[in-house]
Amino acid sequence: MTHIFAWQLAGTAAAGSFLIAIIWSIVFPKKRLWPPKRSTTFVQIIIWGQTTIVIISAFWLGLGDWNSFGWPAALRWGLGLPMVIAGNLIVGVSAFYIGYAATSGAKTSLKTGGFYRYSRNPQYTADLILFSGWAILSASAHALPVIAITLITLTLTPFAEEPWLRTVYGEAYQNYCRKVRRFL
Repeated sequence: MTHIFAWQLAGTAAAGSFLIAIIWSIVFPKKRLWPPKRSTTFVQIIIWGQTTIVIISAFWLGLGDWNSFGWPAALRWGLGLPMVIAGNLIVGVSAFYIGYAATSGAKTSLKTGGFYRYSRNPQYTADLILFSGWAILSASAHALPVIAITLITLTLTPFAEEPWLRTVYGEAYQNYCRKVRRFL
């Protein structure tokens, strides 16, 4: 039971700190935490370290409490698994397309190809699909708090990023916003 509490604590703390940073950045855009003012190695270690903690904790908690909701296998495997696979594929392709620096919050060139033709935020959209799929597939009460906080954070993150993107890319980003939806 101690390891469950440890994973829940680590996962909710990591996901919760992301959520706090995103809300802070929405409310105080001039003092934003995301995107970072400078994408240093230290900032990237924090971002990817916390991301890794969220993913691993959701995964282990889901496995450790597998189907505690008692959901039917057809739902879990028929809907949840394809969502996990699709989410992983889309986020991987989109992250590769946009590059590590941009994925870590650094200023790069505006990317509007690949999955970015269909969504201004294909990585967040794919992560929403992936984590929702894992929630369905694992049907785990223990993983649910980490997943729920993560889903809220992923939904809010574009609202923290968009003011920065408008400033950085100006009219090109405005034109892009007129053509492409935020999520789908």
